[in-house]
Amino acid sequence: MNIEHVALWTNDLERSKIFYETYFKGKAGEKYISKRESFESYFITFDSGSRLELMKMPGISDNRETKIVTGYVHIAFSVGSREKVDYLTTVMKQDGYMVVSDPRTTGDGYYESCVLDPDGNRVEITE
Repeated sequence: MNIEHVALWTNDLERSKIFYETYFKGKAGEKYISKRESFESYFITFDSGSRLELMKMPGISDNRETKIVTGYVHIAFSVGSREKVDYLTTVMKQDGYMVVSDPRTTGDGYYESCVLDPDGNRVEITE
């Protein structure tokens, strides 16, 4: 059994699409627009075959009053090596994205960093 896809709400669909295409080599499918519900989405497909659905609809709040809430914590992308983790983290920091944690080896043995996407979702970059 496989997870088919994960979905994220966003208030700026194009900005989020560009983020995941640029930094994680995703390929966006055709934009879906439902006129009846004012709903729009893109499926972003990655080299591994995994997919991320980016969704937009009026009335979705981006207010996050606390840093830690129940629900999904992060999405992780494996980039293949420690050098690539270091490089991508540096590029994203230079491009103005918030780095939550610089590259390091975690207690459970992962070499990773953590950045925030344009909507403040945590994205881990692992080797």
